[in-house]
Amino acid sequence: MDVRKNFHWRPGGSAVEFPKEGKMKNRKKIAGVGAIVLALTAFTGTAQLAHANASVTTGPNGEKATACATVKLTAAQTKSVRAGKFTAALLWHTSSDFVTAVNAGASASLKRMGIKVVATGDAQFDTAKQKANVDTAMAKKPSLILGLPFDGVAAAAAYKSAVAAKTKLVFLSNLPDKFTYGKEYVTVVTDDLAQMGIKAADSLATAMGAKGEVGYIFHDATYYVTNQRDQAFKARIASKYPNMKIVSEQGLTDPAKGQEIAQAMLAKNPNIGGIYVTWAQPAEGVLAALKAAGNKTTKIVTLDLSEPLALDMVRNGNVASLTADAAYALGECMAVAGAIGLAKGTVPPFLIAPALTVTASNVEEGWRLSLNRPLPASIKKELD
Repeated sequence: MDVRKNFHWRPGGSAVEFPKEGKMKNRKKIAGVGAIVLALTAFTGTAQLAHANASVTTGPNGEKATACATVKLTAAQTKSVRAGKFTAALLWHTSSDFVTAVNAGASASLKRMGIKVVATGDAQFDTAKQKANVDTAMAKKPSLILGLPFDGVAAAAAYKSAVAAKTKLVFLSNLPDKFTYGKEYVTVVTDDLAQMGIKAADSLATAMGAKGEVGYIFHDATYYVTNQRDQAFKARIASKYPNMKIVSEQGLTDPAKGQEIAQAMLAKNPNIGGIYVTWAQPAEGVLAALKAAGNKTTKIVTLDLSEPLALDMVRNGNVASLTADAAYALGECMAVAGAIGLAKGTVPPFLIAPALTVTASNVEEGWRLSLNRPLPASIKKELD
């Protein structure tokens, strides 16, 4: 999560404002989709998208998901790419541990395939910088752009020059407004969203002995990524764990409200034994609420990595698990998909990378698999 405490959804609109971070400036930028949630602005209201089958991940336009692991270059495509002297630009929405890992995975994969990175960019959640980064990259005439577009309308305008130049485009999690698969872009890549929700539910069930009352804090906005993760958790609890019951549900749009929501939820339902939180930043608020109340028994599961949450987890506190995306693998997948596009091959419209359940017992391995980096020193110290 690129942690920004004060952000605002404009009612009925699509823009998101990010005031100065203030006291949040020293917080770690760690987790994955949480950062994307704050950046993407293609919301049309506060209702969740409903999905017919909550156990199956589908794309932003309902596309069938294809596993990244099945997408590979043929020998002929590999030869074509190596001979093509192709170049690439990597254009991201922000800087964070998540972006660093995606970028590293993409860069390493591109290098292995003989594709030279000629431009990189960090838009810092600024639509003007997003366009400037594309324009700067296009001056170097890249064959391929890998990136995460935000604000669908602004992104469509920003990438217009790349489309006109027939640059191959591979996007992470989001699409520019009205872009068409196979015409303007090669594919979109994200996590196995349903599996993230399912893994979180299974983990909470393990922590609670598969029985007891559950609190459910979901993302109350129309965004397919968080909607599918949340709904998969809820459906899994209902279908597999008959002795677990969701007794309180509360949506949020402002992640800074996590503590407030948890306090109200527990005041009305003091027997709640576990709480699902839609992503890591509001989960930090939920943990604060439990600590303030002296509650050492209610368990938390959430999605994305967070250093404060992981510290509590390895100390056998309230946090039971963190379900994370494979950020490095996402970058690799984007690069391979782009290379296939350059070789004039076809890639399915929607690709997904696997989800990881990170617990106290595998936190070091989970951090490495997700972010391709060592554990933060504070967590490592607790394990030594």
